[in-house]
Amino acid sequence: MPPRKSAVPSTVADSATLLGRIRDNIDQVLQGKDEQVRLALVCMLAHGHLLIEDVPGVGKTLLAKSLARTMGCAWRRIQFTPDLLPTDITGVSVYNQERRNFEFKPGAIFANVVLGDEVNRASPKTQSALLEAMEERQATVDGVTYPLPEPFLVIATQNPIEHEGTYPLPAAQLDRFLMRLSIGYPSVEAELQVLHTHGRHSALEDIEAVTDSRAITALMDIAGRVHVADSLASYIVEIVAVTRASGELTLGASPRASLALLRASRAYALTEGRDYVVPDDIKTLAVPVLAHRVIAAPEAEMSGRTAGDVIEDLLEEVPVPIRG
Repeated sequence: MPPRKSAVPSTVADSATLLGRIRDNIDQVLQGKDEQVRLALVCMLAHGHLLIEDVPGVGKTLLAKSLARTMGCAWRRIQFTPDLLPTDITGVSVYNQERRNFEFKPGAIFANVVLGDEVNRASPKTQSALLEAMEERQATVDGVTYPLPEPFLVIATQNPIEHEGTYPLPAAQLDRFLMRLSIGYPSVEAELQVLHTHGRHSALEDIEAVTDSRAITALMDIAGRVHVADSLASYIVEIVAVTRASGELTLGASPRASLALLRASRAYALTEGRDYVVPDDIKTLAVPVLAHRVIAAPEAEMSGRTAGDVIEDLLEEVPVPIRG
């Protein structure tokens, strides 16, 4: 359905009001997952992409669909399978016999929100077709480069339990995702609400767009201007540096991770209605932004520790700036 006319926000207060409407709208469909919805919005505001890794049936696809409907933007779904071709994602040039020339037929990547379902089921060659689009927001087909629309957000899902017939995402592609998160099982109360809401029909069909692409682009611009004090920029660099020195990690975070944590912190502050970043923003985002970019050492894995566990402990070693 066409998006409802939405005023373009120009201040932090305007942004907080609009973001509240977006979150309330999504909450009608995805109950009890306020923090996951907030992080998805942070990804969007920070010009990033989201990887959702969780078991089937917890709402990964529902989150992506409800976000796209709420934004009033064009969205496409790509079901990743072993026989999916790169051209299915980026598009293909087709010869027009009447005009006697080649016409470009855009692939599924040409949308504002792209949902990649079970992204680890496609071959590495097909997965790599996403790399240029996610990093440079463009697609090159037959030597011609086509810009992607703004805003542009990839939400990819994968099942961490079922490994048969899957191709693990390479480190280069994982690094393109701003965040990785899990939806998790709902609480008993939230699951009861799910039964009432979705028991007879899909609540997704009932929600309407509360904004449009112009307003979303303005939100992204405002998020990019949120103030980060020099001491907090140094704090981000120190957090990333300790991941490289840790004996529990065989691969530390890259400079791209520092930039990702900076952008995400600005966006998170905006969702809190602030025009400045505080240390708690950075600490809250450290695991979602960094954990998928590092590799835990075999000794840590044998003791049952994940990369996220290691990062949480490393955060305690870095002094928090007293004043921003």
